[in-house]
Amino acid sequence: MSRKPSFANLRDRTPSEPVAPAPLAAGQGASTGPASRQGRKQIAGFFSPEMSFAMHTLARRQGRSLQALMAEAFNDVLRKHGESPIGD
Repeated sequence: MSRKPSFANLRDRTPSEPVAPAPLAAGQGASTGPASRQGRKQIAGFFSPEMSFAMHTLARRQGRSLQALMAEAFNDVLRKHGESPIGD
C-alpha cells in the first residue's frame, strides 16, 4: 500500500525530485461518484460535540438530512448579510 501524499513528504524531498501525482483509488475522480454529488462542492467544519448532537437530533426529529438543515442555515446567513439565498 502506498502512502498518501502530504505536505511533510513534499517538505522532506530535495528540489530536484519530481513530484508524481498520486494514483486515484477506485471510485475517486472528477467523473465518478454518486449522481447526487455531481456539480456540487463539499463545505465542512469542525464543531463541538454538543453542536453536532443538537443538529443531528433536530434533523432526525424533522425527518430531514443534516445537509438540508445546513443549507437552510447557510441561506439564513446569506439573507442576514444582504445576499440572495442560493437554495440547496
